[in-house]
Amino acid sequence: MTDRAGSRTTPERTVSSTEALPFDPSEPLPRLRRELATGPDGLSAREAARRLAVHGPNEVRRKARSSFARELVGQLVHPLALLLWAAAALAFVADLGVLGWAILAVIAVNAGFALLQERQAERAVETLARYLPEHALAVRDGRPLTVEARDLVPGDVIVLEEGDKVPADARVTEGGVEVDLSMLTGESVPAERMAAAGLLGAPLLEEPNLVFSGTTCVEGQARAIVFATGNHTELGRIAALSQRTRREASPLERQVKKVAWLIAGVATGMGAVFLGLGVAVGLPVTDSLTFAIGLLVANVPEGLLPTITLALAVGVRALAREGALVKRLSAVETLGSTNVICTDKTGTLTRNRMRLRALWTVGHGAEPGPWAQELVRASALCTTVTREEEGELHGDPTEAALVIGAADHEAPVDLARRDAGRRRLFRFDPRLRLMSVVQDDEATGRLRIVAKGAPEAVLARVLPGSATDAARSAAEELAQGGMRVLAVAARDLPSGAEPPSRRQDAESGLTLLGLVGLYDPPRPEVAEAVRRCHEAGVRVHIVTGDSGATAAAVAREVGIGVPRLHVVAASESLDDDELDRLLVEGDAEVVFARSSPETKLKVADTLRAHGRIVAMTGDGVNDAPALHRAHIGVAMGRSGTDVAREAATMVLTDDDFATIVTAVESGRRVYDNVRKFIVYIFAHATPEIVPFLVFALSAGAVPLPLTVLQILAIDLGTETLPALALGRERSEPGIMQRPPRPRHQGVISRDMLVRSWGYLGLVSAALVMVGYFYVLWRAGWQPGDPTGTGSPLHHAYVTATTATFAGIVTCQVGTALAARTDHAALRDIGVFSNPLLLAGIAFELAFTAALVYAPPLQHLFGTAALPLDVVLLIATFPVLVWGTDELRRARRRRQLPAAARSVPAVSVPPWSRRKGG
Repeated sequence: MTDRAGSRTTPERTVSSTEALPFDPSEPLPRLRRELATGPDGLSAREAARRLAVHGPNEVRRKARSSFARELVGQLVHPLALLLWAAAALAFVADLGVLGWAILAVIAVNAGFALLQERQAERAVETLARYLPEHALAVRDGRPLTVEARDLVPGDVIVLEEGDKVPADARVTEGGVEVDLSMLTGESVPAERMAAAGLLGAPLLEEPNLVFSGTTCVEGQARAIVFATGNHTELGRIAALSQRTRREASPLERQVKKVAWLIAGVATGMGAVFLGLGVAVGLPVTDSLTFAIGLLVANVPEGLLPTITLALAVGVRALAREGALVKRLSAVETLGSTNVICTDKTGTLTRNRMRLRALWTVGHGAEPGPWAQELVRASALCTTVTREEEGELHGDPTEAALVIGAADHEAPVDLARRDAGRRRLFRFDPRLRLMSVVQDDEATGRLRIVAKGAPEAVLARVLPGSATDAARSAAEELAQGGMRVLAVAARDLPSGAEPPSRRQDAESGLTLLGLVGLYDPPRPEVAEAVRRCHEAGVRVHIVTGDSGATAAAVAREVGIGVPRLHVVAASESLDDDELDRLLVEGDAEVVFARSSPETKLKVADTLRAHGRIVAMTGDGVNDAPALHRAHIGVAMGRSGTDVAREAATMVLTDDDFATIVTAVESGRRVYDNVRKFIVYIFAHATPEIVPFLVFALSAGAVPLPLTVLQILAIDLGTETLPALALGRERSEPGIMQRPPRPRHQGVISRDMLVRSWGYLGLVSAALVMVGYFYVLWRAGWQPGDPTGTGSPLHHAYVTATTATFAGIVTCQVGTALAARTDHAALRDIGVFSNPLLLAGIAFELAFTAALVYAPPLQHLFGTAALPLDVVLLIATFPVLVWGTDELRRARRRRQLPAAARSVPAVSVPPWSRRKGG
């Protein structure tokens, strides 16, 4: 029934759609035809044109794009962008126009890059249109006519044949076809669709008389009446879901915002405090303002965002070499924090290729022998697949598996000779669930009938006493192993007999030969990948459209479900509390069978609501909304659909599930490296600020040990390349033996601040001030002595500030070496394992030497040549900074209990020891 608005109101079933269908395809065919105002001869051309004007073209339409100006403003007021705006303003105030314009260019580049990422969802929707065929065979004015698929309208009668792509959602009215629905359901086995009554209460995708746009007919012939086009189709519904699920900020993006506000607060607070402090101790206002600007510039990490971007880009390039293309840089880091992977089965865990796996013969069970060869040869003869010029088999994948299986069992079938010796063909009938052929038997010279199909259908047509009870038990056992089971039976005709002309005559009085079990095997590398996921504390759930028995069998074979596997059938309607119990509170890994796109979204949302970082893998159109909604969507590059690839943020070019584990490790490494160069950058704030503090607290008795231009030379000249090089650091040992970091863990922790500001920073500041005072005291300076231009100590003062500048740079070298590891010793990763860092250190030392000894640069930056004894003193700073931090890390490693340093047992996943993990 439909109401006036056209929505379905049948009480016993509803459409799981975001938009109500204009027509109810489950109604009796005569009533549906009346509502569609059509008949067996289809529509007239003029009526089709009128309906096209009413319903619109048969294509997926995307919603209007959001305002470009609004998106641009959103990027320009990002907290880190605001911080960069402040840095640019300070540069202009300090009369450093070149620096100011450079920072503005950084803001523009970052905003432009972010805007490019916002179009991914729209591209995913646009790609859905590629699944619609360009032309269709419709019945217009009583005769078949080829029309453009976009011109189809509700009420059109279309003709479907083997190899055709279904152009619109339609109900079969004549004949029957097998349709590959894997793009919508995840099923690797073609579904039967025929002119038959509907199933009461069944979902639309399981209705035996409905076909859907974008799917492919693999066998048979049928006529169907179109009931939905464009956005009202299943493809259109998925498009709507993709558009309505907006991407949220990644964990790193959120953390960078927090870092930006922290830095802004610290920089602004210090500038204000020192401005007031300078005025309070009697410094001129202009000098106090200059010092405050210097502090602000010293605290603003102008290269933080570009350095993070480059570190992520390095991760992207590394993953591309491993077979993963990342379309959004932040997805690399997100993978590193992933603690749950929701994966499809078909084409992701498995090859999406049926293979003959098991045989059972009457009287011999699974024993090999000539009876097994007779079984596989008979099953291969009862097929219609063909071999293309390239040697590939074309046709039903199940039948292709039988032909390949016969060859593997040394009973090959020549397809050309098969067709030449075929006297009758009774094609597969979805209603009967079997097919049969009449072949010339070369061995006996007589005719032989071979039938294959569902076990219950074939066993009903065999002679009594053909071990039917044993066959049923064997079929059930094979099905529990996740296999698709077919029964094969035969009957030899007497010499000179004519082949039966009627199907019922051929398919009776048969003798059972046995059973064949077909299996879509897991990829060989998946079991090891799952083991590494468990070792890293990552749960793996299966969310698939396939049956629960098949998915559970695959899960157990690859190791999913340790320590416990829970299978959720399609009939189970889970509420939020039950999902919470399964996904969050329990220790089981879950198989969600017969899942719809809405189910995948619900699973993803439940995990997200409880703070889990979700990676969703998939390859079909049905996966697009969930891929878009997950923190990171992972699509298959080879077997995946264009829609899935567009909706995902990462595409596996090799379709290798193991690449996901590599990506997780790469993401963890990138996150660690981001923290390493934050430690490196923050550590230099202390030695840059302490000189201002000493100057202010001494009320000017101690001359300013550092100038603003020297700070800028450090922040933009010597600091940048080593910071970038830390983004290329290799993984520390044991990175994949630790659990995923908690979602609430910030990119900056208290330990990092203590290490950078309090430990590395204070050690560096103490060494720098030792060098500064050493130069002054060796020249006879006493506190309060004048050091201005024209005074006797002026040259010594300039040399001392140069020593401060050079000392900070050499302390940077030690900090860079120390920051390479968080807890491991430097020897564990290799002193020379990061050649880019060594090159960066060489550059900053050469740059510093140029500023110290080149006369033009001396005049610009207020430096002077350093004596040999000062150079030798400063040369010890890197070893002292790195050495003290190495001792600190060694002490922390000794304090760790032995259990904390051990690797978790693979057989017991880490989450089983942590509530909610």
